[in-house]
Amino acid sequence: MSSQEIPEENLPSTQDTAHGAVKVAVADDPFADPGLPPHKPRIQDIDERAAKRSERAVAFMFTLSMLATVGFIASYVIFPVDKIVYVWPLGRVSALNLALGLTLGAALFFIGAGAVHWARTLMSDVEIADERHPIQASAETKAKVMSDFAAGAAESGMGRRKLIRNTMFGALSLVPLSGLVLLRDMGPLPEKKLRTTMWAKGLQLINMNTHEPLRPEDVAVGSLTFAMPEGLSEHDHNFQVEIAKAALMIVRIQPEDIKDKRELEWSHEGIVAFSKICTHVGCPISLYEQQTHHVLCPCHQSTFDLSDGARVIFGPAGHALPQLRIGVNDKGFLEALGDFDEPVGPAFWERG
Repeated sequence: MSSQEIPEENLPSTQDTAHGAVKVAVADDPFADPGLPPHKPRIQDIDERAAKRSERAVAFMFTLSMLATVGFIASYVIFPVDKIVYVWPLGRVSALNLALGLTLGAALFFIGAGAVHWARTLMSDVEIADERHPIQASAETKAKVMSDFAAGAAESGMGRRKLIRNTMFGALSLVPLSGLVLLRDMGPLPEKKLRTTMWAKGLQLINMNTHEPLRPEDVAVGSLTFAMPEGLSEHDHNFQVEIAKAALMIVRIQPEDIKDKRELEWSHEGIVAFSKICTHVGCPISLYEQQTHHVLCPCHQSTFDLSDGARVIFGPAGHALPQLRIGVNDKGFLEALGDFDEPVGPAFWERG
């Protein structure tokens, strides 16, 4: 039925009405502004006890968010990364991933739910209509915006409802800790593992090609031999972790050509043992020039002088290759006389 067909006695007055009155289309203007519906106060607006209940509910949700964030951080400590559990209907899942997902999801959900409940029950819900204005605001408009902002802040109850304010700040302060804890996924904590290797006094030097103990006569002048500690096998589950620190590079230099006094003392008849791991980014060194006694890292061309304490003579490496002190046991095999005296490989922030 069109507006022209409505009986005249049923049409509302076209006079302006106060806020909340409803205006409908009239015969002469079918697209008239209907206005805003009447404002209906909420129970929290007229009953302070109901408002207090809503305040406690919001604070409770923010508190649950804080507890969930603490649970997220605790999950990293409690659950090992390889623990698998059965959860219906998901089946077999990682206990750590499940705990992290549930706790982080709960922390974010309760912040959002608390904010929504706060806005719907305690903040002002009076609808305000305003005319569109140019993008560039006038001084009067700017003053009005600041006034409206101050009024909104007052109506939100931030200053009056301290319980909500404090618990919200607590929840928002703790949630970012979840992101910091996620940095632990960059790898296991190194603890002091980077400072030591498998080498110890009495361990024989094992040729990595023949898997046989090395004798001094097996190392010729000008040759390059790679060795690993006695007791380490390629079939061990931790082989890659250990060899990445313990890989050894052995060369034989005429004693009179060794320039560094300590290097000569730590050698055996000109046989010197240095870490094979480059001190730049940890690449394995494999290129040896026997006339100059220089070794070259193939990754970034760091060059070390094995006749002078394996010091850096070119490239980005920051320090010399660590030397392993060696000797000969009563069976005539080369053996280590201890571990490296400094961490092998690249520098790290807590090295010193």
